[in-house]
Amino acid sequence: MNQQRKAVALISGGLDSMLATKAILEQGIHVEGINFFTGFCVEGHTHAIRKQDSDKPKRNNSLWVAEQLGIKLHIIDIIEEYKQVLLNPKHGYGANMNPCLDCKIFMVNKAKQWMRENGFDFIITGEVVGQRPMSQRKQTMPIVAAESGADDLLVRPLSAQNLPATLPEREGWISRDKMFGFSGRSRKPQMALAKQFGFSDYAQPAGGCCFLTDEAYSLKLVDLWKARGKRDYDLDDVMLLKVGRHIRPKPHFKIIVAREDGEARFMSGYKKDFMSMNCASHRGPLALIDGTPSEDDLLLAGQITARYGQGRDAEKVEVTIRDREGHERNIFVKPLPADQIPQEWFV
Repeated sequence: MNQQRKAVALISGGLDSMLATKAILEQGIHVEGINFFTGFCVEGHTHAIRKQDSDKPKRNNSLWVAEQLGIKLHIIDIIEEYKQVLLNPKHGYGANMNPCLDCKIFMVNKAKQWMRENGFDFIITGEVVGQRPMSQRKQTMPIVAAESGADDLLVRPLSAQNLPATLPEREGWISRDKMFGFSGRSRKPQMALAKQFGFSDYAQPAGGCCFLTDEAYSLKLVDLWKARGKRDYDLDDVMLLKVGRHIRPKPHFKIIVAREDGEARFMSGYKKDFMSMNCASHRGPLALIDGTPSEDDLLLAGQITARYGQGRDAEKVEVTIRDREGHERNIFVKPLPADQIPQEWFV
């Protein structure tokens, strides 16, 4: 009897990896999924916090995809290891702080290690030739295979017919004819294939899955490094950059002002890590203070915080300042008019 071959699929939670995995499952291969958690993933965070995203599914798309496919999913925390990819990318960044090519090489390499350790035979990704400007070009896809060490054990079912035959194809484990020749940025072929496979619900095909591709987020990250004088971060930094208005009136301190109740609830979990303030006399937002503010700086921060509360037009607003130990004191401030908050303060 022929041995059943086993493949590990990189599952991002998007449509492409879902279809690529399904195409290999259809050929009788045992597939398990792997999802790497960097901290910069879009899904499952802001959608669950912000009211404006209330209509979006509150789910981890990777787990949901695995459930639809009927496969086991392994979620692996790579936050610390991923730092070197982000901070020192050999192949540089994309339009923002996204090290997409180095990221793909790193993740495929990690998948190769997992494959060897767990007795699997090859790797599946949902890559499509020409879909991404940095990591999925005809010239860069061979680089991913070579520098990750996966070589011809890396199978891209959606574009397989446009690429050289891999070892699983040459050995007859899988059929090239039952894979596809997709290319370019149009998602219409994938959406048609999804319909053919019976998938009607899936993550938005054109949506990015990483905050590092977002210009506003990338600017906040660079600002954080500049203020601290070093290029480093931890998971709390990553998470807080995703929420609130980030306002830096001076180089040595920043105010993070919650934009709605959901963000305020999330940010309240950081009261022991940051000085915080909120309006006592009027309904208003929670604000976290990052840095080393002076008394004058705290007065300014209070004026800004009051500006975003219901007392914005009042002559005076009472603001509570709370230190990291929970000690509180109140100050009275005149809310700063919007036209006195320069645009360059907004990170």
